[in-house]
Amino acid sequence: MITFYIWCCDPTHLPIPAEKPGTMRSSLTLAGTLWAFLSLVTAVASSTSYFLPYWLFGSQLGKPVSFSTFRRCNYPVRGEGQSLIMVEECGRYASFNAIPSLAWQMCTVVTGAGCALLLLVALAAVLGCCMEELISRMMGRYMGAAQFVGGLLISSGCALYPLGWNSPEIMQTCGNVSNQFQLGTCRLGWAYYCAGGGAAAAMLICTWLSCFAGRHPKPVMLVENIMRNTNSYAMELDHCLKP
Repeated sequence: MITFYIWCCDPTHLPIPAEKPGTMRSSLTLAGTLWAFLSLVTAVASSTSYFLPYWLFGSQLGKPVSFSTFRRCNYPVRGEGQSLIMVEECGRYASFNAIPSLAWQMCTVVTGAGCALLLLVALAAVLGCCMEELISRMMGRYMGAAQFVGGLLISSGCALYPLGWNSPEIMQTCGNVSNQFQLGTCRLGWAYYCAGGGAAAAMLICTWLSCFAGRHPKPVMLVENIMRNTNSYAMELDHCLKP
């Protein structure tokens, strides 16, 4: 009888109530769901723009030419008779040192780091939509801070980009009149604006929404779980102690 009483009073022997099958709870609020969606959009927009060679448009030997930080479309080569001909294809530079200027090399590293950071936060935010207790209120704010840093890195890359317009390769494409912050006959492409816009949205909108993304702080969720389990234990104990 004593053994049976100890067994009934020991909560470790009682079953823990399980969640209903087929239910999936999110760790994000409604604002958090919007934050996750915008985080994914800004990360994809910035990262896609980073890899596409459409930051700068110009012309050379009568052919259109476009650049990003580490890629280029259409470039001149020596043909027969030492004449220059344009090869109409896109590709990246053969090595990091082959990037036309130091400013563009720095832009490549800084912007790439910012895009990687935004992608990591966006992935965690999307997982938070279908996993309970993954993102707390405080964790969401930390992720928002990471997004701010990522957007700041991409914005810094966009600011560094015009510093490379005085390199010989760019000047040949821009009518030999380009200089730092002076495009000459060239023009900025849509990918440059898309990268900058994605960075600005991540810094301003996503960082603000992240403050309200988490459903509850972790301590509150822990107390709720303890109270829910305690009620179940009390019902089991009452059933065991009845004669």
